[in-house]
Amino acid sequence: MTLPATIPSLQAEADTRRWLERAVIGLNLCPFAKAVHVKGQIHYAVYEPAEEADLMDALLAQARDLVALDASVRDTTLLIAPNALPDFLDFNDFTARAERRLARAGFDGVLQLASFHPQFQFAGTEADDIGNATNRAPYPTLHLLREDSVSRAVEAFPEAEAIFERNIDTLEALGSQGWSELDVGPGSAKP
Repeated sequence: MTLPATIPSLQAEADTRRWLERAVIGLNLCPFAKAVHVKGQIHYAVYEPAEEADLMDALLAQARDLVALDASVRDTTLLIAPNALPDFLDFNDFTARAERRLARAGFDGVLQLASFHPQFQFAGTEADDIGNATNRAPYPTLHLLREDSVSRAVEAFPEAEAIFERNIDTLEALGSQGWSELDVGPGSAKP
């Protein structure tokens, strides 16, 4: 499928749902994701502009909306920015600024921010290292998580600190070809 120059919201959300279902849940990269997915407690928001100028405001608005609702209604939010911050280093810098901004806005100890990017690369790894896929999504994505929910999930999951290592093992066993066959990239889903 050839993607348009500007990725529309419906395509970005459909691709992100497919990635969540096939990679994150399908490979059990996050053992906590399945429950909130099945219960419909994940909110998908799309920031469609290519300019990042208003992305911080969109993130803060999503944070306010998330904490305003009970966790049983909305436990987590994925803010997808399919047309903004295509360069991973720019995205990484933005994420660091976003964490500081969330803290200044009073969300420190309330929300955590996780980040995913199609070109995500851990420090000290090569760009094609399959382990980077643990944080690769079809589009730049900012994930708002409730601290309380994270704490409960970690308590319920024995050896939560081993998740990262297990994920690396899973991806190394899968290999680049296997990751490609998951077909979880941009344009992979039908909106």
